[in-house]
Amino acid sequence: MESLLEDLGLMPYYREKLTLSKILEIDEKTITDVPVKSKSDLPWYFLKELMMVNVTARNMKDSSACESTYDDSSGTELDFSDLLDSPNTGDTLNPLDIITALFLCSDAFVQQEMALKMSMCQFAVPLLLPSCDAEPCTLMLWAMRDIVKKYRPPALSQSKGFIEERIVDSQVPMISFVRLGNCSLSKSEILNKLLSNSQQYHDTFVHNNMEGGDSPKRISNGLTEITWYLPGGTRKVDTFNQPVAVANLHGDIASFETQCSFLCQTSAAVFLFFDHLDSECKILTNQNQKAQIFLVGNSESKNFSPNALKSVATKLGLTKNNIIIKTKEKNDADFIKHLRRKVSDVIENPQMKMPIANMADIAHELGILVDEDSPECQAGKKSADAITEEIQDLLQYKEQQLPLQGQIWKELTGLEKEEIRLRKVGSKDIEIYKSDLKEQKKKLRKKQSSSKLSPAMQCFIQEISRPGIERCYFLKWMRMNLDNVSRLKLSALRELYKEKCKDSANKEEVKEIDRQLSNSSLGTEHFFREMGQMYEASLSLPETHPSRQQLQHLPKFCAQLLLDGFPLELVDGDASNIPLGWVSDVLTQLNHLVSPKNKIRVVTVLGVQSTGKSTLLNTMFGVQFAVSSGRCTRGAFMLLITLNEDIKREFGCDFMVIIDTEGLKSPELAQLDNSYEHDNELATLVVGLSDITIINLAMENSTEMKDILQIVVHAFLRMKEVGKKPKCQFVHQNVPDVSAHEKNLRDRKLLLEQLNEMTQAAAKMEKREENKSFTDVMEYSPDTGNCYVPGLWNGNPPMAPVNVGYSETLYELKKNIIQQLGECVSSANDVLEFKEWMTSLWNAVKHENFIFSFRNSLVADAYMKLCTEFNKWEWEFKKAMYRWISNAETKISNFGTVAATSQISDMEKFLTQLKRKATTELSEWEKKLLDNLEEYFKQTDGHVYLVEGYEEEFKNSVKNIRRELENSVVNQLTAAADIKRGLKEVDKIKENHTKEIEKAVSELISECRKKNLQMTDKVLNKEFDEMWSETLKKMSFSGLKRTDVFTDVSHCLRENVRMKGSHASELLIKDLQKCGLEPFIHKPEGRGETIKDKFRGWLNLQDPVKARQKVADNIIAACQDSVTEKTKRNTNYHNTYIQEILRIIDEMLNKADLGTGIAFEVSLKQHICADAARNFQRMQEDFMQANDPKILLGRNKKKFCADFKDVFHKRDQCQKKAEEFTEQCLKPAVEDFVYRSLGPNITEEMMKSKAFSTRTSFQGSILLDLLSKEDFNSYLSFNSKYEDYVKIWILGQIKEHFSDASKTSGYEEEHIKSSIKNIKNAMEKVKSEQTADLKTFVEHICKELGDKLVISQDALGAFMILNNADREQFAGWLTESVEKMEETLKKKFKDTTFERKLEHLRVNPQTELFNRVVGCGKQCPFCKVPCEAGGDKHKDHFASLHRPEGLGRYSWASSEKLVTDMCTSSVISDNNFRCSETNNEWHPYKSYREFFPDWHIPPDGSLEASDFWKYVMNKYNKDFAEAYKAKPADIPETWKEITKQQAETSLKNSFNVT
Repeated sequence: MESLLEDLGLMPYYREKLTLSKILEIDEKTITDVPVKSKSDLPWYFLKELMMVNVTARNMKDSSACESTYDDSSGTELDFSDLLDSPNTGDTLNPLDIITALFLCSDAFVQQEMALKMSMCQFAVPLLLPSCDAEPCTLMLWAMRDIVKKYRPPALSQSKGFIEERIVDSQVPMISFVRLGNCSLSKSEILNKLLSNSQQYHDTFVHNNMEGGDSPKRISNGLTEITWYLPGGTRKVDTFNQPVAVANLHGDIASFETQCSFLCQTSAAVFLFFDHLDSECKILTNQNQKAQIFLVGNSESKNFSPNALKSVATKLGLTKNNIIIKTKEKNDADFIKHLRRKVSDVIENPQMKMPIANMADIAHELGILVDEDSPECQAGKKSADAITEEIQDLLQYKEQQLPLQGQIWKELTGLEKEEIRLRKVGSKDIEIYKSDLKEQKKKLRKKQSSSKLSPAMQCFIQEISRPGIERCYFLKWMRMNLDNVSRLKLSALRELYKEKCKDSANKEEVKEIDRQLSNSSLGTEHFFREMGQMYEASLSLPETHPSRQQLQHLPKFCAQLLLDGFPLELVDGDASNIPLGWVSDVLTQLNHLVSPKNKIRVVTVLGVQSTGKSTLLNTMFGVQFAVSSGRCTRGAFMLLITLNEDIKREFGCDFMVIIDTEGLKSPELAQLDNSYEHDNELATLVVGLSDITIINLAMENSTEMKDILQIVVHAFLRMKEVGKKPKCQFVHQNVPDVSAHEKNLRDRKLLLEQLNEMTQAAAKMEKREENKSFTDVMEYSPDTGNCYVPGLWNGNPPMAPVNVGYSETLYELKKNIIQQLGECVSSANDVLEFKEWMTSLWNAVKHENFIFSFRNSLVADAYMKLCTEFNKWEWEFKKAMYRWISNAETKISNFGTVAATSQISDMEKFLTQLKRKATTELSEWEKKLLDNLEEYFKQTDGHVYLVEGYEEEFKNSVKNIRRELENSVVNQLTAAADIKRGLKEVDKIKENHTKEIEKAVSELISECRKKNLQMTDKVLNKEFDEMWSETLKKMSFSGLKRTDVFTDVSHCLRENVRMKGSHASELLIKDLQKCGLEPFIHKPEGRGETIKDKFRGWLNLQDPVKARQKVADNIIAACQDSVTEKTKRNTNYHNTYIQEILRIIDEMLNKADLGTGIAFEVSLKQHICADAARNFQRMQEDFMQANDPKILLGRNKKKFCADFKDVFHKRDQCQKKAEEFTEQCLKPAVEDFVYRSLGPNITEEMMKSKAFSTRTSFQGSILLDLLSKEDFNSYLSFNSKYEDYVKIWILGQIKEHFSDASKTSGYEEEHIKSSIKNIKNAMEKVKSEQTADLKTFVEHICKELGDKLVISQDALGAFMILNNADREQFAGWLTESVEKMEETLKKKFKDTTFERKLEHLRVNPQTELFNRVVGCGKQCPFCKVPCEAGGDKHKDHFASLHRPEGLGRYSWASSEKLVTDMCTSSVISDNNFRCSETNNEWHPYKSYREFFPDWHIPPDGSLEASDFWKYVMNKYNKDFAEAYKAKPADIPETWKEITKQQAETSLKNSFNVT
């Protein structure tokens, strides 16, 4: 035996047995057709085929052995000796040896599975398994326990009834066939012919003339196999009219006396095949015979002895009837006919009928082992029996022992759906109604949790808590026992149903029996369901409650059972609900058990009831979904199949989840009003969970076909809309023709037409009418998306084996499905993500409008990741352009000076060149962002496929960012260039004045030297003052050309308003200077408008005056920020500034979308423009003052005087001039550079915080901060002045983050160092040029720094006057001064407060962050929460968390009480609303998108999602009422129970904040 096990590669499994999970594991061999290359491949080939119920499973030959017997020599000579030689079959193994070896190396559950599949193939199964060592053989009772057979005896032919029973308990006679010595007749082959009818031959037993059957048996002699012949109730077809078991002992009984004795004591008859009989024949005479003995001989055998036969027959007391001889005159057909007649006689009048279950006692007497005798098996049986023996009345038992899943669970299901659908709310306050429903749920859960644990459930939980093997035995016994009980009950009910149906007067009774038939199913799933309900009820208790603590371990046990191959009920088919708490925790525990190997792919089957969905999955994957009669799948069950390590990487997952579902269009549900809804819910759920959905079609009725397709198409359409793209495979059952694929081309086209028709119908229902065809919804090819499967049975059951075409076709389908899974573009979900999908899908399908209601944290997470990435790219783009425009402005400032780097002398040409470069830079960045988006959506990780629908929106946002930046850049370039042009004349004047002063000073020095007197500083000062006065008198001073700011602003305003029509122009006040002097207060336009506004107030509509005032305040604040930013630059006024202000006003008015009216718009623009004009005028005056030549000269008088004295006294100016150049020219330039660079640094640093990563994260962070403050005024400010509050909050966050000076010092030092490095590099370069004088030396340094630093030309001009310093010495001192400057600047920045630094920044971090997080600025039309959608060009506005409308100042007109309704509840209720958009007419909330098409307001993702705002409104109810001049709201009771901790948890869950 050991050598055979070594050959087969099974030796490791002889001690550590093969398990089900191992043989069901998907590996390379599962999905390839690689031929058997060695003996070690044979067992796996057999198991692979057997698990798919392939009747060719025993036809296995090692291809290498086959090749060795084949001679392909092309010799022309005919060698008869070769032809007559037998090929060497020594290398070929007998199938029985392989089967025996596998049974010996498998655990009890694999043996049971193998026996079941072999029985389905109509293979004989082991009855007595030889041990092949010193141990006795084993009775395989457990292995056969799971075989259930159906048949129809003659007595039931008329009524068309049938018997269904577990075969080991069946009272059928057993006929055994044995042989003595060598026999010329093939016993097994004769048995096959005996059991087969003329139309249907099948090799039940392995015989010599089968492939491999003639190979010597190495370990299978002594194997006793058994099969059953069961009649179908058709006399012409049935071989035997009565059921019979047929046993066949392989090998000579002389060597296997124990087996022979067992058969003689358990059989009704034993047929002994022989060629030669010993006249003594002790083996037969010694047996304790209870069976009739029949001797079957072959007279043609040379060893046949009539005398010996006569002697034995006499000793055994046999008559002529007990002897069957094959003579020369009898051909095989006659012989079989004769033998069949003898067997029939025994069956008709059996002397003994012993069920296999009862044979264990005889086995024990004979020393035969029984596989059921293991302690674990017996313990499991005992426990299961203890539970099931109590069952008398099924319905009563379920009510008493499994009470939680009955009416209470169904009521809870109803309440859950009503909580979401609000169909019965009527005129009640929605939130109070929801609160009442919640209270009812609590009471029911309390009732559940207070129920005592029933004895049956106590025992059940105790048993599943045992170690693995004991638990598995217990559950198997439970399943079999419960099947037996249900089968008996159903059988009796069916008979009663038939009886009552004969009389039409029994309608009510028939209805009651029908109900009982539906409820009489009882399986282990009911016990697990009860366990789930116990667990769900415990979740409503405090965490420390003893009852909750006792049940905490249950999900882990259930998760382990999933890993062991037991199914988990996802959807309770009776209540049509998922116990989400229970299933979620089981899946969480499963994730703990398998992590990190937790990736899964999901395959689901959908189809009509009783079309073989479960059988299809069982056949494809070798699993065991319940398929017995009367046990149609209810709900949905999932099974886990492991992937082999070799292919995990290839398929990107660790497990395959198989989901079997309840049949659609179930007759039991068809009578219910919501059956279509139920089917839709189930289909949507399982399609949403699937990677591949198998649509099982097996119907002739085209109407029913359309109904199924409608349901399926609905599900796929819904998935497309929420970002999930499962694949689909249509399976057409019972199509036997090999040319079916070709012949059905027309049918496939018809199917596609029907699918298109259904898609249009479903799209109309779901309000997604852009989907015109099925291929719009998903990828589907009529050629590859259809599979035609022949019928399951090859012939007429019950004796028909499974059709080999069925198995082979499903094998091809399995390969195709696994291949498609491997080709999935999206990455596999892990177990927790699967759990999240399940929860989201189920919460959404409970709503009437799935697409509208769907919310999923995986989708939200994928969207957040996309927004986060996009925001990073957007900031990189903006930062690059800020840097670019800063450099460009530097070049413009240095244009026409010694620091100019450009060769172009004409400013217009230079500006054109810069604009061209800006366009190139913008285009490159735009392309980069679009490429980034494209690459992002190509990746397979991170669930990117879920947000593919947003790709176009974000592309449009990129284009919009580019447009905005282009406008900004062009405006800034134009303004800088125009201001530089304006300074050109003034610069010339200043230059001339400086030259005149220099000339006058030089003349004064000459004069003083000529006097040849000792001149003190006092005398020199006097001389200098006189010269200065005289020179200034001779100069003519003309400053900058002054722009009349008010006139310019008025002109820009008039041009802007002119576009609005003549009436708008008429409204403009002629003198703009009279506007904007008082705060802006909006008043209604005339008496008619005032009356309208009052009327709206009475109707509890939004007060338009307040709404417009709020909009105006926001716009004014935004414009003031823009004006402040411009005035901080210390530059001159330019008309692009006012144009930008007008653009801001137009954009914000558009976003506000209040229908504000032209008068409001004009008055607001006048107010803002007048205020801006005043600020810009002051800015211009300051600029002109700073650039006034006379003032500038006066400012430098002291310096000129000092230089005059130095030159007169011929002092060395090198050190002084170096320090002066550093202090007056370089230091301000470096300081300016730092401040220009620091703004983006601070902004970027803040963006690293999760709070600023996306708009959703920002909302979560700011609300959590509000919660922690517990300050009503903060809430009031947040609700009433949102943008103001946000700006202040952002500034606070910035200041808090940078309160530690070291946070900015790093950036400051970096910019100072880079500037110093640039200065030193410029100095080194200019030194090497050997310039002639100091002036040229300094000018060249300035030129090198021209595109990096803005060096003041005034300071430079003043520095150059009277400068007689030595170039070499100056360079040395300059190096030292620059190094000192580095330390001085560091200290200066360190000593400057952060607030002061903020005032100097060119890029305002507060503004940048505000623009980033405030988004499009749109607010929910009902509760006014801000939109959080990413990008600027999104199609739909959405917010993660809506709030009670009362917090948005809404109160009931009649009672003046604040409103507690939330829009997330209203939009799914039957309530109505009205507002200005509806012309004050009532409209259903459900159709709100007709008026607000760009707002998406899904209902709460969970009932706890809005706990935060409920908590806030409850806590500050009176405060809000007082602030809003209303009465406090009627707060629902459940709101009062919400704690601060629960409010915080709801925020974190809603915004995915950790």
